[in-house]
Amino acid sequence: MTETNLSKRAIEVLEARYLKRDSKGVIIETPDELFRRVANTVASVDLDVQTDEQRKDLEDQFYILLRSLDFLPNSPTLMNAGTGTGQLSGCFVLPVEDSLDSIFEAVKQTAIIHKSGGGTGFSFSKIRPNGDMVGTTGGVASGPVSFMRAFDTTTDVIKQGGRRRGANMAVLDVTHPDILGFIEAKTDNVSLSNFNLSVAVTENFMNRVEAKGYYSLIHPKTGEVVREASAEEIFSLIIQSAWETGDPGLIFLDRLNADNPTPHLGRIEATNPCGEQPLLPYESCNLGSINLSNMVKNDPTGLRVDYEKLGEIVYLAVRFLDDVIDVNVYPLDTIREATLLTRKIGLGVMGWADLLIKLGLGYGSPESLKLAEEVASFIQEKANEASKLLAETRNCYPASEKELRFGPPLKEGYRNAARTTIAPTGSLSLIAGCSSGIEPIFALIYKRNALGGTEDHEVYPLLLDYISEDEAKDNGLPETLTKVFITAHDISVEQHIEMQATWQKYIDNAVSKTINLPNSATVEDVAKAYMLAYKRGCKGITIYRDGSKPSQVLSKPEATKTKSLEVPRVPRKRPTLTSGTTEKIHCGCGNLYVTVNYDKEGSLCEVFCALGKSGGCAAAQLESTTRLISLALRSGVPVESIVKNLQGIRCPSSQWDRGKIVLSCPDALASVLGGQFATASPLDTKTEATERIGNIGGQCPDCGGLLVYQEGCFLCQLCGYTKC
Repeated sequence: MTETNLSKRAIEVLEARYLKRDSKGVIIETPDELFRRVANTVASVDLDVQTDEQRKDLEDQFYILLRSLDFLPNSPTLMNAGTGTGQLSGCFVLPVEDSLDSIFEAVKQTAIIHKSGGGTGFSFSKIRPNGDMVGTTGGVASGPVSFMRAFDTTTDVIKQGGRRRGANMAVLDVTHPDILGFIEAKTDNVSLSNFNLSVAVTENFMNRVEAKGYYSLIHPKTGEVVREASAEEIFSLIIQSAWETGDPGLIFLDRLNADNPTPHLGRIEATNPCGEQPLLPYESCNLGSINLSNMVKNDPTGLRVDYEKLGEIVYLAVRFLDDVIDVNVYPLDTIREATLLTRKIGLGVMGWADLLIKLGLGYGSPESLKLAEEVASFIQEKANEASKLLAETRNCYPASEKELRFGPPLKEGYRNAARTTIAPTGSLSLIAGCSSGIEPIFALIYKRNALGGTEDHEVYPLLLDYISEDEAKDNGLPETLTKVFITAHDISVEQHIEMQATWQKYIDNAVSKTINLPNSATVEDVAKAYMLAYKRGCKGITIYRDGSKPSQVLSKPEATKTKSLEVPRVPRKRPTLTSGTTEKIHCGCGNLYVTVNYDKEGSLCEVFCALGKSGGCAAAQLESTTRLISLALRSGVPVESIVKNLQGIRCPSSQWDRGKIVLSCPDALASVLGGQFATASPLDTKTEATERIGNIGGQCPDCGGLLVYQEGCFLCQLCGYTKC
């Protein structure tokens, strides 16, 4: 068989994060060998094969499934199957009780999970509120938000599977007395950078919002009413914070539990990092997505969905994901036990926007919603049938007589307590060469910042079936194609939510989707989106207003022209006595304190810098940078030249300060040296590029591309880097 037909971008993503490497970091497998490795590992535990020949046949079926890019499992399965790690699950939920032992046990478990490549979700609703008395010590409790920082710091220092930073979801019940602090926990755009936040709201709360009534804030330990609060005011604060920063989202808790397939095992209180997978404590979920872009058939009547092929893919994918549960090397025994008890899987889709374009349907149109009903219900039906077939030979969940002590499953006959999920597919869709999840396409032209300061552009592949690459770059989209090639910002709030709600009707778990709003969207627009998601039956909602998170200005300011001067070979000595000022700047790494000193002649002679988060690589790099700046100043290098060379340097974490975008620590130093903060005024950051692309979330630390906010997380559309 020939090598898998992968795009250049897909190969770059695989080489960066998925292909096996030796002890020296050298890649030692091809993409085809990766797919064979995964297929062999997963098929090795299949319970329905009896002979080596049958097992080899199943392995070949799994291999073709992956190699064709018709289906891909979540990233940990691709990375770890058949390796020493062996942890294949994408997401977990860990319990956090109201005790130091429980809290820091959960912190330890978080570190173990992130090291193995998984993401984690938590409900902090059981932790007593800030200021509450602690009976065992006589001290005062600091509340759930303070303990969330311990999880955030742990995530900071551990990469998921050695490939990326970990991601977390923090959930707090709207009835918790500390709900105000939770809502505003990320408004400084610095704190809890490794967390998504969601407020768990109930039907009662939403009814009180509409009625402009009050509801009770309840002490989580005693069950006593602490005070009454205005539901409308709390909802307004949630909306305001979401408008400013993108957090918090909402989780409609009663709906999650109405669809909880195992209520006898407990109440669902939290989800995974991107919100699509409600899980009980210690449950994990194994996710995978079907590439709908490949499910198109051309018959005499024209292009249509190939339901025959789609049905076959669903059956094989469900079997694949069920086998993943058995071959998995779980990071904790408690996770293994909880996962085997319910055997939840999450079969989803990607390439939905591509499918609509191929069929000539505009995203969000009535015709597209009708097709969503057909495709989603078909996948749900076939996934249910596949799980029932597996139960006939492998038993339904719970998997053993011992586990039946918890009570019989409510949905008898299924091998898996839950079957379907719409999960984020950022990196997977780049490998498959299709659009992400059920999201609209993000842009028609992507810009890549190449080495040497040059720019490269990539055109959305399906557009090239209609116009040439040069036409796309020079003239943009012809009017005849505007009704089909629709990007995220061309779609109204109502269309976004209708699409999410339509898919949600046929999904066991939940749907990961971002409701994209333009920068000009008002607080009222966000309120409308949140309320509409509630009324239309969604299980949660995440919005992103363009520019609401620390954003990336795409155009570099013109540097001030300076005269070239002779630079002495030996710098002048530092005087014993200097004087100067210290300025505090908010940057992506935290609070930066920049001291600029002058000698007795009034000339700049040195710069010192202190970072709020002391120690580590960032502090060391800043010290080296300021030493070199000081050396240059005492060597006669004009300050304008130093500013010119530091200004505009970008890192993944940008930050606003006094109306100015701070792109990095060096950029902050340039701003102080250039005296720009003293005269800073609000800037219009909407360049031509951001108007065209929107939703920019910084620069990719791997390839220099632009991070976009999609499916509840920052993603590089070029190399597949993701913060989740």
